[in-house]
Amino acid sequence: MTMTTTAKNDPKSVRLPMNAPPIVSPKEWQAARELLLVKEKALTRARDALAAERRRMPWLAVNEAYEFDGPEGKASLLDLFGGRRQLVVYRAFFEPGVYGWPQHACRGCSLVADQVAHVAHLNTRDTTLVFASRAPQNDIVRLKARMGWQMPWYTVTDGFDIDFGVDQWHGTNVFFRDGDSVFRTYFINSRGDEAMGSTWSYLDVTPLGRQETWEDSPKGYPQTPPYKWWNWHDEYAASSTADAKWAKVVANALSTTQNAGD
Repeated sequence: MTMTTTAKNDPKSVRLPMNAPPIVSPKEWQAARELLLVKEKALTRARDALAAERRRMPWLAVNEAYEFDGPEGKASLLDLFGGRRQLVVYRAFFEPGVYGWPQHACRGCSLVADQVAHVAHLNTRDTTLVFASRAPQNDIVRLKARMGWQMPWYTVTDGFDIDFGVDQWHGTNVFFRDGDSVFRTYFINSRGDEAMGSTWSYLDVTPLGRQETWEDSPKGYPQTPPYKWWNWHDEYAASSTADAKWAKVVANALSTTQNAGD
């Protein structure tokens, strides 16, 4: 079926032809949806299998003593973990020479920042997310206030961005901490980096993953039942024990739906 649509969503602009899909009956629509669902489920399982391979990637020891400026002063790479075992660092371009400076960060990096989920959900899975740029802290504080962003944001002061492949282009590095030892475990950039932002997309690139019992992880990795650890983002600290009522809700839901992780 041929339809017309406006260019650039402007109702006053020239209407352009668009070759739209056919209009079908409810039965035909449901059949088409179920046919596509088979492929979508296969994609989900392939993504889970890829994440399982990622959790088995070798680690790279980080021996350099990197230093950042933060809201509370100087900070080491170890400090960025915030006491947690996993660290995700997104290199955002906000500094002199970047389009939008000093009012804005890079448009693409700003889009990524806009889609970041509340970090409390990552924190409760022993994971810290931070952004890092070369802008001074006072500019970062101003930018975060203007845009309503809440994630921790540090200033790169040395060769961190060069050493980890993010001096010329945005990217997300992942680290793991074992005591005072830090390891680089993963890196993603370009279109892969565009998909970051949800709690799940970040956890899936970490060495421990979502830490749920359905996942294929190496022996000894921490895992808990899916769904039961979920909470309102402002109540994780107050809920140190499992919520029996929520666990019952989850159990009832699982009894009437497909298996977790499907």
